[in-house]
Formats: sequence, structure tokens, C-alpha cells
Amino acid sequence: MVILVLSLSIFVGYSTSSAVLQTIGYYWLTLTGYGLILLPIAILLFFLFKKKGIRVIGFGVLFVYILIFGFGTFYAWNPVERTYEVSMNKNSDRDHLKILMASDFHLGSIVGENHLKKLAHLVEETRPDIVLIPGDLIDDHIEPFLKENMGQTMMKIKAPLGVYATLGNHDYYGSDDEKIVEEMEKLGIEVLTDEVTLIENGIYIIGRNDDTDDNRAGINELVATLDQSKPMIMLDHQPNEPNELDAAMESGVDLLLSGHTHRGQMFPGNLITNMLYENDYGLLKKGDFYSIVSSGFGTWGPPLRLGTRSEVVVINVEFK
Repeated sequence: MVILVLSLSIFVGYSTSSAVLQTIGYYWLTLTGYGLILLPIAILLFFLFKKKGIRVIGFGVLFVYILIFGFGTFYAWNPVERTYEVSMNKNSDRDHLKILMASDFHLGSIVGENHLKKLAHLVEETRPDIVLIPGDLIDDHIEPFLKENMGQTMMKIKAPLGVYATLGNHDYYGSDDEKIVEEMEKLGIEVLTDEVTLIENGIYIIGRNDDTDDNRAGINELVATLDQSKPMIMLDHQPNEPNELDAAMESGVDLLLSGHTHRGQMFPGNLITNMLYENDYGLLKKGDFYSIVSSGFGTWGPPLRLGTRSEVVVINVEFK
């Protein structure tokens, strides 16, 4: 009966928007998931050491779970700052541009106001020229965001050249994408939905709709009328490969910013994302083209990270 209740708690939590029930359910899912890895090891050790070692094996498994939940919780709720250096051989009125990129907030019942305040603090501390958010602002439904009045904190995320975002797959799943765009723009965040904006009359910021949108524009269509001598920075939530990265490079895009992968979020998920994507995390340089993928600021599913860490990304761009 207890196992049944624990197994159903995720579904009940989603239907009632209960963060407590969702968290219990996700912790139970994590417990059983890692059990599939630990149980065969424990059985093997049992046969090797017979009954003499059963108590040691039991305490060993318990200790591993303590490490998983302890470190997993710490890495999820304590974001770090990653820094990359990028050089563009394009004309610009400025020599340098400091970008703060943060993706995959997944704001909702679990990732909420307290975590968002950490982002506002990091933006204030880092003092970027511009803030770019490549998707998954909301975790499916915007109702928890509005109910908890998270917009009051979101408004504090500011930069001299503005704050720009695109939508991710989870921004579409709850069919709240239009409402999300409306609410974000009320808060001073310009959401680029297959749109291009020119900042300081010299740098293009291009925002693609997520791959979830069957009608999204192609990269060539978005950049067709742009001045190729100016720097082009594109936000595209999913770093799908190989065609999308190559298409961006061939279209003259200088810097492609993505999220989505979470770098697997929980080991061994990072091994899987590494096989699925040409660039599942970090910086990839191909000629004069750069792709940067973040592991994300928030979490999806269990509020745990193992083998990854919540982060913001600072990109120092030098124009030559």
C-alpha cells in the first residue's frame, strides 16, 4: 500500500499542483531508479561475502543513497557561474560584450521564488551587458508562476542592453506559450518568437521558436535579410544536431546559445546526452562558429543533480 501511494504521488501532485507530493514522488522515483543499479551490485557482494557481510552491504547501500540525495540536493539548489571566452571577426561599435546566459528555469511548483532570487542576485553581482534566456522559463503551466507572484523577482533581472528570451519545449507543453510571452514582456523580458532584434545598431539577437513548434521558421529564413558583416547571436532551445548546428554555422550565425539537455541532470544521464547531441554541454567551436549549451539554472523532475550542477553562463565576447 505504501509503495502504491509513493508511486502515485507524482500524478496526484501534478493534478493538485502540490510541490510536496511532486517532490516525494520524484524522490521515490530516484530511489527506485538507482536501486536498479545498486541492487545487482549488492546481490553480487552478498554472494561473495555470504551472510557475514550483509550488514556492511546494507549500510553501504544506505550510505550511497545519503550521498546521492545529499550531493544531489546541494548541486541542484546552489548554482555556479561558468565562464567562456568567444572571439568574433565581425564589425561592432564595441570591443567587448558581456553576456549572462541562463536557461531551463522550469519555474513552477518545485523551482520557485527562492531559486529565482538567486538568479536575480547573480545578475546583479555579475553586471552583464545583456541577459539571454534560451527557453524553458516555465515548467509546463504558468499558473504557479502567477500564483506565487514570481514576476516581482523576475522584474529584477535587468541589464543595460536588455533581457531577451525564447521559448523551450516545456513552455509549449501546457499550451500557455502565448500567456508566457505576454507575462514576460510585462516584466521587461522581450521574448523573440522567430524574430530578430538589432541592439546598439550593430549586433543581431535572433530568437527561434522551439523545435516543438512545427511551424517555426528555418534558420535561413530568419537571417536572409540580415547584414552578414554584423555579429549574429542566436537563441535556440534545443541544440539538435547535426543539421541545426551546421545550418546555423553555414547561415553566418556566430554564436548559438542553447539549453534543454540539462547535461542529463542525474548520472548516468550525462552519458546518454553526450551520445545524443554533438554538443550536449559547454562550448563547441567549429571554425568561426561557437555553440554553447548550458546544463540549466533549474531542474526538471526531481530537484536533484548528480554529475551536473545548476549554473549561469557568463560569455565574454571580443570583437575583432
